Amino acid sequence: MTEQIALLLAVVVVLLIAVGIGATALLRRRRGGPPPTPDPDQAEVLDPDVEAAAATAPAAAPAPTLERPEPVATRMQRLRARLARSGSVGQALLSVLSRGDLSESDWEEIEDTLLLADVGVGPTTELMDTLRTRTKVMGTTEPEAVRAMLREELLALVGTTADRRLAATPVLGDDGEPHPATVLVVGVNGTGKTTTVAKLARVLVAEDKDVVLGAADTFRAAAADQLGTWGARVGVEVVRSDREGADPASVAFDAVRQGRESGADVVLVDTAGRLQNKQGLMDELGKIKRVMSRQAPVGEVLLVLDATTGQNGMRQAQVFAEAVDITGIVLTKLDGTAKGGIVVAVQRELGVPVKFVGLGEGPDDLAPFVPEEFVEALLS
Repeated sequence: MTEQIALLLAVVVVLLIAVGIGATALLRRRRGGPPPTPDPDQAEVLDPDVEAAAATAPAAAPAPTLERPEPVATRMQRLRARLARSGSVGQALLSVLSRGDLSESDWEEIEDTLLLADVGVGPTTELMDTLRTRTKVMGTTEPEAVRAMLREELLALVGTTADRRLAATPVLGDDGEPHPATVLVVGVNGTGKTTTVAKLARVLVAEDKDVVLGAADTFRAAAADQLGTWGARVGVEVVRSDREGADPASVAFDAVRQGRESGADVVLVDTAGRLQNKQGLMDELGKIKRVMSRQAPVGEVLLVLDATTGQNGMRQAQVFAEAVDITGIVLTKLDGTAKGGIVVAVQRELGVPVKFVGLGEGPDDLAPFVPEEFVEALLS
């Protein structure tokens, strides 16, 4: 009996050894070869399946590179050639004035040129009187002398003494707390208003300003999306509503509050520009400005006008001037048009200066308006 038990135990041991050897061989085949010999001096080795998964996993996406807008100082140099395309008025005047003894038909041609360029009746009359007097006194038609005279008179008409700087410096409020400079941008939809807000943000970023954008044109979902896209390119925060048709004043209020909390230098607020209901527009813009003022004083109200619209643009300017106190004008689409005289007309009508001009479709095709550069471009 004892011998039978011993024999049974021996058989069990042999079977266990065989099963262990088979399992080890199977494991080796599945792994493609013998496992590496453990080495206590080496770090733990990952399972080959884990290593393979790690090798095929997609690499983490690199952080997006923010654009650096073009410095403001170089913009007018680059854009002067484009601005010269709107110089037909200056060239036309120079051509007539250089003819010599001017007949009455010559003076009528000069007057027509000024009126067609949207200079306006009042400024045209003033310039005509001055040119008649000076050409008689000067007694010469030498081109350079005529050009110098015309440059001087056009500069006087455009104006060189107005403060054309953007109010972009933070201020202290009545509560003694710092407030961001707050800019409200108004204008008819279709004039390039929302794009101008985005381009203006790029101007400020180029000057190392911290900017917050407010998408208060809540009647066009595309306006908020557009600002969001532009803002992401230069790292500018955009405050918007998730609900189309939300109260614009509420969005403007939130944008200024966010600007204060984040310590921003400037808050730019875009607005709707619907003219179907003049009274409704005036009420809405007035409300936006009042609500914004609860967070920070509104230091600047910019009116965006399409330079190609001529006298129609003048009527738009009058409507917006009745709604809010305009402090500056941005003229878009000034390149390639003979309507450069609107610079003179709109300044006379509103009593405020043109501060920026848009001269193309590029992201940095917005530049501070410099009267001397403008007049030189007209005469070049």
